[in-house]
Order: sequence, then structure tokens, then C-alpha cells
Amino acid sequence: MASKKFHLGWFMNFTPDEWREPFGQGGTPWDGQFYIEMAQTLERACFDYIMIEDKLMVSETYGGSRELGLRSGVMAPKHDPAPLAVAMGMATKHLGVVATMSTLAYPPFLMARLSSTIDSLIKGRFGWNVVTSAEDLAAQNFGLDKLPPRELRYEMAEEYMEVMGKLFDSWEPDAVVRDHERCIYADHTKVRPINHQGKYFKVRGPLNTVRSPQGRPVYLQAGASPRGRDFAAKHADSIVSVASGVESMKVFRDDIRARAAAVGRDPDSIKVMFCVTPVLGETNDNAHEKLHRRLNTPQFIDDMLASISAITDIDFSKFDLEQPLPEKLVTNGEQGSLDKFQQWGSGKTLRQLVVDGAGGMVSSVELIGTPKSVAERMAEVMEQVGGDGFLITTPVLRVGRHYLVEVADGLVPELQRLGCVRTAYTHQLLRENLREF
Repeated sequence: MASKKFHLGWFMNFTPDEWREPFGQGGTPWDGQFYIEMAQTLERACFDYIMIEDKLMVSETYGGSRELGLRSGVMAPKHDPAPLAVAMGMATKHLGVVATMSTLAYPPFLMARLSSTIDSLIKGRFGWNVVTSAEDLAAQNFGLDKLPPRELRYEMAEEYMEVMGKLFDSWEPDAVVRDHERCIYADHTKVRPINHQGKYFKVRGPLNTVRSPQGRPVYLQAGASPRGRDFAAKHADSIVSVASGVESMKVFRDDIRARAAAVGRDPDSIKVMFCVTPVLGETNDNAHEKLHRRLNTPQFIDDMLASISAITDIDFSKFDLEQPLPEKLVTNGEQGSLDKFQQWGSGKTLRQLVVDGAGGMVSSVELIGTPKSVAERMAEVMEQVGGDGFLITTPVLRVGRHYLVEVADGLVPELQRLGCVRTAYTHQLLRENLREF
């Protein structure tokens, strides 16, 4: 039996499902029902949360055109995660639901108001994945010609989070009194303006929503650079990470915990979730064969290159698939994702970078085999890393019913038999479930 339980989450987005596969939804999940049923499946398997990724543009980076991304349904179409989060949350009772929403798109007041409303609607199980957006095409949808430099985006995000905290605290926990005898719904002395006037934001407040069950949503973040790690260690309740093997996972987690302690936070209050893509089969050979077929199709290569091009703002179609990348690339987009993909100095060709664990983009450690062997490996990895859990995902965030069943009804029961993961929910609030162990 495992000495310590770890957490499970799932990282997906509101795009076409695995529409080319026999067990997909056929590419029309836009009424949300497929993803609602996905959330119910994950709740049955006692996952901590499901996280919805998002972008705010139709990418034209790969090949300098919209064609390739739209032709295969990579990165677009992509629907708004906030309404889907409400639908999934109201169709479940225990599962946390996390929506990615960009500080680029929402003024702090609207972000706080929306987050507070969703947290109330789904009874304290909402999380916000904090992003600043990393694409100039997204900036151009909001009146900008290009994004500010990364360091400036972080500086702005720090003040943004300060304003958010003030807005969430603008209603004291006991502000709503509902005194029938005196006809008082809310005590006005416990609802106060914040009068924030900073370098980037000016917000009067208070919120006009009641304080939500969690007070504020659970914060997720995916900072990988030193600056990003500082931001995540200061603000996040849970951190999304992609590492390169067990040692890299341990180094990252230890680093985050040290940074958290340095700013006065309890490191145990932050749950680092490592992205993995288990490949499951009836036998180990069957699982390896399945992976080989998936990774070596032309569609997979194109999908992965279109995806990494979109999130890094670098056109990978201009590089020879059979040659190493010509130089150490830099970007004003997601530098951490780029560093993870290019594996500078490895000597691998671009094709190898894609095929080798999808360039390491979504698989922190190799997990290929039967549900039993993969569960044992996950337990072994968490013991070596020290915690805190895994975030299951797929290379371009597509999912089909077949894979859901493999994980929920194959892998998770094996993890439960090992004592690695929860078999029931103990708390109502997402934050409390995350801090349970």
C-alpha cells in the first residue's frame, strides 16, 4: 500500500473531441453533453478536478495560415470554458471544475465577479487557471497590436492578482445576515469599496456578488520559467507542470516548495500536478504497439506541430522534419513550452522531438502498459518525487470515450487498490479536497 495518497486531475479543452477515432463524439460536442458526461465519469473515478484549457484566437502561425489548424481541428474551433464549467459543475456534486481565463480578456472586476458567481453556482468547486495569454493574435482581438513583453505581463499580473484578492475580500464572510425581523439582507458595514489605484489598474469595488463558498476560487497556474515559478509559488493552490522524468519532477516540486516557503506560504498548501499521458493496453506489448501506431501517423505529426506552433508563436513548418532544430529558439509566447519541446542539445530531429513522447510536452514520465503495471509505476514515481499528483491529458487535448473508460475503469481502480488515490470525496469545497492529503 502507498504511504501517501496523491491527487488526480484531467487537462482538456472545449474543442472537437477525438473526432477521427471510432469511439469519439464525431467532432460535434458543442452542446457540451459529451464533456458533461466526461465530468460525471471523472467524478465516478474520484478525480479532484477537471481543467479546461483555452486560447483567444484562431492561430495562423503554423504554415503562416489558418488552414492546417482548422483542417484538423487543432486549437480551433474552441468554445468558451466558463459556461461549460458551470454546466459540468451543475451536473456533478464533488468534482472540481477549473476554467482557463486570461487576464488579457477580463478586467479584474469582471473576472472576480464571474469567478465568484460560478463558485456559488457549483457550491464551492470552481477553480481559475490564471493565464496572461501568450499570442499576439490574441492581443489583436483586444485592441492591441502585440503582447507586452513577458516580464511586463508578469508585472501586470502581480497587480491584477492583488486587485482580485481585494475584490474577493470586499464582502466579509458574515456580510449576508438575512435578518427577517429587521428586514436586512446584507450588513452594509461589511461590504466595502477597495479603492485600488495602482500602476496598471484602477478599481473602486466592492463586488456586487456575495462572497462565494470558497471566498475565492482555487487558483491554478503553469509557470515554468524562474519568473513564472515565483508567480505560481506566490499565488497558486495547484500548479500544472510538464517535466522530463522523475528527477526533473522532484527538482521542480522541491523548487516550488522552496519558493513558496520563501514568501511565507505553507508548501503543503500547493499541489504540483504533473502532466502525463498513460497508454494502456491489455498487455504491455499491446500498449507499446498502440503508441507506435499513434505517434507515427502523418496526422499526429501535423497536429503536434500545429499545436506547438500556436502556443509558442513559432512556425515549425519552416524546419526540416529530418534535421535537428537549427538554433536555440526564443519566443515572447510560452517559453517554458518551447524549452520543453526543443530539448536543445539533444541532437534529435524535429520528427524525433514530436514522436519521442510528443516532444515531452504532455508526458512527464513514460507510462505505457497494462492498467496494473502503469498504476504501479505511478505509485513508484510519486514516492520518489514526494507528491502531489498527476494531471492526465493527451498531446492535443482531444479525448474519446474509449480512453476515458480505460482510465476511469481500468487505471483508477488499480490505483485505488494500491491505496494511492481517493475512493470517496470527504469535503465539499475543492480547496479542502486538495488539502486533504
